[in-house]
Amino acid sequence: MRNERVKRMNKIGITARDLFHLKSVTDPKLSPDGSMAVYVQTRIDEKTEKYISNLFMFSLITNETKQWTFGDNRDTSPAWSPDGKHIAFISDRSGKKQVHIIGSIGGEARQLTHFVNGASKPIWSPCSTKLLLSTGLKEGENLNTVNENDLSKEVNRYDRIKYKWDGRGYFDQLYQQLVIADIFKGEYTLLTENNIDHLPNAWSPDGQRIAFISGDAERSDDELFSDIFIMDLDTKFLEKITDSTGFFRDPKWSPNGEYLSFIGHNKEFAGATFSNIWLYSIMDQTTKCLTDGWDVQIGDSAIGDFQIGAVDPGILWTNDSQGFYFLISDYGNTGVYYGSIEGAMYPSILDPQHIYGLTIDPESHRAVVAISTPVHPGDLFAYNLTNGDKEQISFVNEEFLKDKHLSMAEPITFPSVDGLTIHGWIMRQNGFNGSQKYPLILEIHGGPHMMYANTYVHEFQTLANEGYTVLFTNPRGSVGYGQDFVNACRGDYGGMDYKDLMAGVDHVLATYDFIDDEELGVSGGSYGGFMVNWIIGHTNRFKAAVSQRCISNWLSFYGVSDIGYYFTEWEVGGDIINSAEKLWQHSPLKYVSNVDTPLLLLHGEKDFRCPIEQSEQFFVALKRQNKEAILVSFPNETHEVSRSGSPKMRLQHVEEIKGWFNKYL
Repeated sequence: MRNERVKRMNKIGITARDLFHLKSVTDPKLSPDGSMAVYVQTRIDEKTEKYISNLFMFSLITNETKQWTFGDNRDTSPAWSPDGKHIAFISDRSGKKQVHIIGSIGGEARQLTHFVNGASKPIWSPCSTKLLLSTGLKEGENLNTVNENDLSKEVNRYDRIKYKWDGRGYFDQLYQQLVIADIFKGEYTLLTENNIDHLPNAWSPDGQRIAFISGDAERSDDELFSDIFIMDLDTKFLEKITDSTGFFRDPKWSPNGEYLSFIGHNKEFAGATFSNIWLYSIMDQTTKCLTDGWDVQIGDSAIGDFQIGAVDPGILWTNDSQGFYFLISDYGNTGVYYGSIEGAMYPSILDPQHIYGLTIDPESHRAVVAISTPVHPGDLFAYNLTNGDKEQISFVNEEFLKDKHLSMAEPITFPSVDGLTIHGWIMRQNGFNGSQKYPLILEIHGGPHMMYANTYVHEFQTLANEGYTVLFTNPRGSVGYGQDFVNACRGDYGGMDYKDLMAGVDHVLATYDFIDDEELGVSGGSYGGFMVNWIIGHTNRFKAAVSQRCISNWLSFYGVSDIGYYFTEWEVGGDIINSAEKLWQHSPLKYVSNVDTPLLLLHGEKDFRCPIEQSEQFFVALKRQNKEAILVSFPNETHEVSRSGSPKMRLQHVEEIKGWFNKYL
């Protein structure tokens, strides 16, 4: 036992630059006969500092893994044809993301689409000869439009609130339209043309209809919703399944064609509303909620910073049309449940882990699952969903991590000031020695309606290797602890959620004698960045703080964020016309004169979710008062800079955090 401890203490921990050595595996898809699994493996090329994604194939019969696509590009979104002969995928090897086809026995990939604005999300027809997909088109463009090099600059004119999106930029007049591509004839049929986005999702089992998600072009600014539609491919007749009152996604037919399942909610608690599973009867044209009263969030709501291109599969039907599998988020874990068409819900996989990918054999109930834990960045596992048998089938980081020490996350619970139980984790530093004192860093997640989970977080491991104890919790407002809990911070930002976080710090200081109560740091991103700004305006107990892609002023956020107007109304409970004083009361900028904590502000220059002016306002106000503050901006980076930003910027982001705490703690 002592020898094992010595070995562990002699291992080096995770460094920020290890990001360039770790690989991620995502989006597994089982073949129709359940014998093969294709998946995406992503790595970073150290020389070019670019992501490279290729398809890999695992045989569940021979247990062999083979690389299926090659090249220094991004190959993603694999999809098996129902006859098992082909795999469609998205690749940027031609310069834009286009659909490609490759044989399931190997060979060269063939580019199927050559659309001027690329293509996305290929979905096979039941006959395996056609693909439903989407492409962006401007008014007047068609599928044969050729991109012209127009060097002249035009002014941009907007007449809608939704004129920009984080990650997409300012409105480029492109709307996603539905297309059917014949893979053998090379013929393309444009199904939609109106000025609204259409997101393809499924074919009916008889191949005569499709289901997709869209909105209403006339009401897109006034109402916030997404609806489920069915289109008859012969007549183009549209049937709207939902009633424009909420957000709905993932429509899928049962194999017998009798039902259409989908996920969503009617905004009962605005953006804090839990999603439900719904079942629409094709024959009766009636809809029922299968999970009404079930206080669990459907889908993967875990926060992490490592898996690139993880995909939530939504509803996965079994062949008997009597039930389906899906992911849930609960108490800091994501698991797999089986649901019946009668509304009974049964757990299939419930362990302390993050399941970030799932594919099933609908006949045998076998699955391939992508799993991460705090000490495992992520791999694929073959799972028998009927008896729980499990076998690891990918080992992409095993060789690199064999000489690395990763810090475990110890779960904790504690009461907040009003007695509400809060859940979180504490991560001890590498080389822990119980006779020494160590600094503590409190980490705060974004959302706020997401959750920290039992998953790998590169930033946390890097800080633990630097000698910090890391505390991360799920204060009220987080997903995973019931609808009332997730709704509890709305209208009270900086209130009880702040007290929950401080109660966590108080709890670990009272419980663990190895934490130095004079050496405390705090960091967080998005909502977590708001909370960092709020915290240092209300207490001086932290010696250093890092605010990532933050909010500091709700009055300006209302007008400059891509979601500002409705998010502010939903979450804070006011607007700049009628409730300006309430917005100011909840703005960290109001309390900036109280700040004495050295603050590092990190922000992407093309962040349209929490625009960089939020950091700039706070920074200028601090500097004007001769306070210690540094603003670091990341060129061309969006709100996702720390998760899916360019590798170089992701590395620098972690290095900046580490360097700031090393300077002050």
